[in-house]
Amino acid sequence: MNVPVVLAGARGHGRWHLDNIRRLQDKGIVRLAGICELTPLTRDEIPEGLGTPEQSADFGALLDSTGARVAVICTPIPTHTDLALTAADKGVHLLLEKPPAPSYAEFRRMADGVAAARVACQIGFQSLGSHAVPVIRRMIAEGAIGEIAGFGGAGAWARPEAYYRRAPWAGRRRLNGADVIDGVLTNPLAHAVATALALAGAPRAEDVTAIETELLRANDIESDDTSCVRVTTAQGLPVTVAATLCAEDPDEPYVVVHGDRGRITFWYKQDRVLLQRAGHGPEESDHGRTDLLENLVEHLADGVELLVPPDATGSFMKVVEAIRRAPDPAPLPEGAWRLLPGERRRVVPGIDGLVAAAADNLALYSELGASWALPKEVST
Repeated sequence: MNVPVVLAGARGHGRWHLDNIRRLQDKGIVRLAGICELTPLTRDEIPEGLGTPEQSADFGALLDSTGARVAVICTPIPTHTDLALTAADKGVHLLLEKPPAPSYAEFRRMADGVAAARVACQIGFQSLGSHAVPVIRRMIAEGAIGEIAGFGGAGAWARPEAYYRRAPWAGRRRLNGADVIDGVLTNPLAHAVATALALAGAPRAEDVTAIETELLRANDIESDDTSCVRVTTAQGLPVTVAATLCAEDPDEPYVVVHGDRGRITFWYKQDRVLLQRAGHGPEESDHGRTDLLENLVEHLADGVELLVPPDATGSFMKVVEAIRRAPDPAPLPEGAWRLLPGERRRVVPGIDGLVAAAADNLALYSELGASWALPKEVST
């Protein structure tokens, strides 16, 4: 196939995309035709085997000059919509990093524009390419854990204070008058939210009836780093996700499905599933994963169904919008966090257990008795 690809945003997380494009190029699936960065990459920054792709800070001109058929967009969140529409106007198909936009209005502008241009768009929630997702859906449908009571998600990660200095938009809610909404639930642990909603059978915007948020921060930032959200689906089921970047002992994030006769835990970064149910021993399984860029190319070549089209992230974008419209995250009192000098990161004592308890009980921090939690903000 050897589809020509342009990558916009090749540093930071974009390095992962460079490595992935190289992997697919070695398989003869794509070819890196161009890199769009404000400052060109040096030879040492381009992985061996990718040759000397054309480089330019002008995204549109680069798409024209390279004859790109696919663009991978991994740029700051506020730029996503305009860059996606630039590609769409030129008939270039898209892999757009998550979160797809900083507001629901910008998301709709992007999704509607892409649809009108008749180009394919894949949103970069790699966890939704896991082969575990249809397996879990089948378990749910077959009643493996009985009647479903709800879905939880937990992410206890750690980031140093320098994480928020890596880019001007990092940890911001707004920058130069534009929405950013770079919070723990909307960016680093966004997969937990999107995956829980997908397993709940509620991926679209219309699948959500209410959203409750509790947004807090231990770091000296605008946005949230320790938060939880509870979404009520159209089926009346709760989807509760708790996350922090201030964990004491960082661990793998997961999503859990609660039934009246058992539970299913999905460690989505590892594609690992644990089924626990009454009358049976625990059953653990590992699964493969379909790469989203490869799926996009197969869609263009053979009509294979896209795994994560924009509308499959509509409910996630409703969560982003609820967080955007909520009051600015409240700073945790000084006694609620401490600095680890050797790692230069802030830790919230007890947060690891609280995050897990929220996913287990489908409860918000304030309902679990966290002394520093504020009353929830409800969006319908």
